[in-house]
Amino acid sequence: MISDFWRQKPLAQLSLQEWEQLCDRCGKCCTLKLEDENTGVVYDTHVVCRYFDLANGLCQCYQTRSSKVPECVRLTPDNLGDTYFMPQSCAYRLLYEGKELPPWHHLISHDRQTIHRAHQSVLGKVISESDLNDALEHHLTDVIQPLADPQ
Repeated sequence: MISDFWRQKPLAQLSLQEWEQLCDRCGKCCTLKLEDENTGVVYDTHVVCRYFDLANGLCQCYQTRSSKVPECVRLTPDNLGDTYFMPQSCAYRLLYEGKELPPWHHLISHDRQTIHRAHQSVLGKVISESDLNDALEHHLTDVIQPLADPQ
């Protein structure tokens, strides 16, 4: 049984293993985003990085992703406040904002598949950038809301 370590420690005090366990593997951070240069508004798309495995919802090169995709952000407690483009359902973002993890998060449900059954992952909803035949602007989905101040 996994302890509720995320309730007992600030994000900055989590071990690397605990930090990695927070990821719900939704794949939302792997979608390509566009930022309006004039307004700073960030738009999400239903297009994922070419290294995202559409069958299992995992990065095919997770350990080497930063070298293969330099714009891929490696979240840390130090840069979390600057990652305003993270999805609103992201566990890191939720905890940073002083909120609880949702019932479908695997640390609550104790089942990694709950996120997919709750339709909170990108599985079955995205295409790979490798298969993109037109402009990314044609694949916008949502405006990403700014981070709330931590509580």
